[in-house]
Amino acid sequence: MERWIERYCRLLEALIALALAVMVVLVFGNVVLRYAFDTSIVVSEELSRWLFVWVTFLGAVVALQQRAHLGTDLVVSRLPRALRRACAVLAQALMLWATWLLLVGSLSLTRISLEVEAPVSGLSVGWFYGAGIAFAVPALLLLLRDLWLALRGRLDDAAVGTEH
Repeated sequence: MERWIERYCRLLEALIALALAVMVVLVFGNVVLRYAFDTSIVVSEELSRWLFVWVTFLGAVVALQQRAHLGTDLVVSRLPRALRRACAVLAQALMLWATWLLLVGSLSLTRISLEVEAPVSGLSVGWFYGAGIAFAVPALLLLLRDLWLALRGRLDDAAVGTEH
């Protein structure tokens, strides 16, 4: 299973790199067009904004998989091992709940916005809110895996703030 997760995250990293390249071309091209030719690509700003949102959400999945999200263990690191593990389980459960709320909200907004057209590109605004779904589904699976590992005491110590 870990091999599939790694492959999926490599695919996400490639998509993120592609989206960043498109954003650079759109924004830089627009700057050059504005200053040199007094014109612009009208759809550039809207697409760049949408790509930025997608890059953020897809990058969050990769960060979650690598356990690269921000955290502090000032209090947890001073607790006995059993309490540190309990805190890890509680943290995983709270992240699952928050991600579930994000999924439900994103699904609702995507459904509501499917028929709404973006002002410049004419694309469905549902694509914009779909980024939340693209984050939440794999994030829920990763968090469930980590919760299972924490419950079994097999989540590595660095991931749960127990490296001391």
